[in-house]
Amino acid sequence: MPQPPNILWLCTDQQRFDTIRALGNSRINTPNIDQLCAEGVSFNQAYCQSPVCTPSRASFLTGRYPRTTRCRQNGQQMPADEVLLPKMFADAGYRCGLAGKLHLASCSDSKIEARIDDGYHDFHWSHHPQPDWGDDNAYTAWLNRKGEKWDDLYGNPDSGSKYWQNGMPTESHQTTWCAEETISFLQKNNGRPWFFTFNCFAPHHPFDPPKEFLDRYDPGDMPLPKVREGELAAKPSFQQLDSEWAHNSPGEFHSGAMTDQDRREVCAAYYAMCEHIDHEVGRILQALEESGQAENTIVIFMSDHGEMLGDHGIYFKGPHFYDEAVRVPLVMRWPGKFAEGLQSDELVELLDLAPTFLEAAGIDPPPDRLQGKSLMPLLQGEKVKHRDHVFSEYYNSWTHGDAYASMLRTRTEKLVVYHGTGQGEYYDLENDPDEFENRYDDPAYAEAVRSMMVKCFDASVFGMDPGPTREGPF
Repeated sequence: MPQPPNILWLCTDQQRFDTIRALGNSRINTPNIDQLCAEGVSFNQAYCQSPVCTPSRASFLTGRYPRTTRCRQNGQQMPADEVLLPKMFADAGYRCGLAGKLHLASCSDSKIEARIDDGYHDFHWSHHPQPDWGDDNAYTAWLNRKGEKWDDLYGNPDSGSKYWQNGMPTESHQTTWCAEETISFLQKNNGRPWFFTFNCFAPHHPFDPPKEFLDRYDPGDMPLPKVREGELAAKPSFQQLDSEWAHNSPGEFHSGAMTDQDRREVCAAYYAMCEHIDHEVGRILQALEESGQAENTIVIFMSDHGEMLGDHGIYFKGPHFYDEAVRVPLVMRWPGKFAEGLQSDELVELLDLAPTFLEAAGIDPPPDRLQGKSLMPLLQGEKVKHRDHVFSEYYNSWTHGDAYASMLRTRTEKLVVYHGTGQGEYYDLENDPDEFENRYDDPAYAEAVRSMMVKCFDASVFGMDPGPTREGPF
């Protein structure tokens, strides 16, 4: 009987969908992810279920919507009765490991992240690279074993700006460490089925790539953010706040004071971070090939949510549902089993990954839990419709404590409702694909808004927990 496939899950943090050269960005260099695209299936319309870390990760690690996991906010603890995908695989006999971020519980104030029975046997935890936790941050411990200190290596007082700077050298970077742990794991576990998640912090802000990658990008060649003068006047107040200070936090990132040169330099730094990730992905893929396991390993490259990068005047993330915030890269490869070089334009959600992995591995899903829909037909090249719409949520998830929002997106329309405020967004994507013109209060679009409102309400109701099992008629 053939061994079930290994799962190599490469997940970045805050990487927007348009950061892969093979998928249309000619200004960025991503040769290794380009190769994955050529050898597998890339999804051009993949959406996360929340535009911030914890609820998004809780969703795709369980195959359930944020409202269902009850892990709706950064800083919340994942309930102990939720079953994570690595736990399902561990129970099926897989060796499971992680390097980098998990973020299913609070990590603020130098707290070590609390864990539920998550299934990870090898757990190399580093929420972010700054040395907040001493040797409890596995990345910091790695630096210490090398005789290196973060404060001695990070940044350069003679370079950078208020908005970006040179980061750790490549050989000492957290992304590099994540790759080292990934390679070590796949080499040690050759011969038995395994499930490993590479969770680097990059390209999450601060914008601080290794200098060698930053030097490859000329700010003069970088695009300016997509902004239409005066557009925010018709947008919800949350966006107007964030256009001046990212996260509406004075002193953190004064986006309203940036010059065009600042914006181009930040774009260059962000692209450099993405290229460094690509470099480490290449090292991992080479090690996988050299180990003889590539043919029986499903490789997934994705991110938990996007980055606004100045589009619509906003940086970072928050209660925003532009495609830059909720649309993410998603590429999957399994030689001989998945289609090669296929680009799918079907609407997919990240919670679709859990049923996909379980089906590929022949593992029965837990009853009455999963809310995703397997991508296997699309991965095998079938021309089938996957979803009519995608759904995303924000429930006081991080900044802006009064922000509760739901998004429904079809191929041609997008609706965002900011609950309890009377504010919202409606975009006619056929005529306004860049989401500049908010038609939410436009009388000419009243019926379209009403129709999408009904669909959004339906999606929220159908997103309720499917369990527990109904045991009888009464």
